[in-house]
Amino acid sequence: MNQLQTLTQLAVRQRIRMMVNQYEVRTLLPDGSEGDLIAFAQQKRLAFKEQVTLYTDDSKQYPVLGFQARQVVDLGATYDVTDHNGQPIGNFRKDFKQSLLRSTWHLEQPGLFTATGQERNQVLGILRRFIDAAKFVPYHFDFAAGEHPIFSVDKRWGIRDRYTVQIPDPNVDRRLVIAMAVALDALQAR
Repeated sequence: MNQLQTLTQLAVRQRIRMMVNQYEVRTLLPDGSEGDLIAFAQQKRLAFKEQVTLYTDDSKQYPVLGFQARQVVDLGATYDVTDHNGQPIGNFRKDFKQSLLRSTWHLEQPGLFTATGQERNQVLGILRRFIDAAKFVPYHFDFAAGEHPIFSVDKRWGIRDRYTVQIPDPNVDRRLVIAMAVALDALQAR
């Protein structure tokens, strides 16, 4: 955990599978290449109550963290993020009203901050809702508590969904960042 907390860059990559969404979270090396596997996630498609568990690797023997919706099928559901023992780390929720034109999420790390994450480019956000081809254009989310940047998630060009996560805030729990980065893809059906 201490080593994880020192990371300032991560890579998240979706694996292409037929019946499940799978994600790898890796360190990002200074040259931009992907390093060690930090977490592996699997999400069943069409679940009534969203739940994603992240493990140390794809053997799925040792859980690291997870997130789960509080309610069944709710457009503005709150997702609780817990550690491997089920202890709360924080939570996040999609702001359905603001997300009609620009995807917006609220992320809370109790005792530290509540951050808002929005698509960086509002015009692209609007276009993606009305033009199918625009859905393939990379998008970017910036999470901040007021004017203080917490982290950002940038989608890279490619056939598979791949993201670069930058974390300038030394205090944010990296497990919460990882959960939110995976959720941006898994819960928005990107």
